[in-house]
Amino acid sequence: MSLCFVLDPDLTPELRRRIIDLWVDVTNAGGAVGFVAPVTADDVRPVAEATFDDITAGPDRLLVGFEDGQPVAVLIFADNRFRLKAHWGTLKRVMVHPRTQGRGYGAATMREAARLAPGLGWQALHVTVRGGLGLERFYARLGYREVGRLPAALRVASGDDRDEVLFWLDLDQPAD
Repeated sequence: MSLCFVLDPDLTPELRRRIIDLWVDVTNAGGAVGFVAPVTADDVRPVAEATFDDITAGPDRLLVGFEDGQPVAVLIFADNRFRLKAHWGTLKRVMVHPRTQGRGYGAATMREAARLAPGLGWQALHVTVRGGLGLERFYARLGYREVGRLPAALRVASGDDRDEVLFWLDLDQPAD
């Protein structure tokens, strides 16, 4: 595996463009990262720029996995912005480029997040997923446990409501 992780890379205009392109490609391949296909860079850019602002100004952090210098995996460490929840954080926009699927990059990205999280002062990780895509098995294999389900919370299309599934990983528990 030639995946190299960088925490908080310099968000140059070029890297921003590449992350937006990744976001578009992931969404259009069926990924559940805040949009429903089909999308264009113009659709994703406003959300991406707001996300980048929360990273550059803090308190959120960016993890990027590079393969041969190209970003192919991304996730956001999202701060809870609430003192009583400062000991855990949420992972958002977990993305792996569709052309790299099947190489273990998704699992590697999640393991890297779990490795880095204690350095952020976090004792646990939270992630939500869109039901109906089979993602529950992926997170369960990584040691996450389902801690809640919001029925029909995500409307992906008229007449197509999906559960939002909440997962939790205690970082003092070993993950596979």
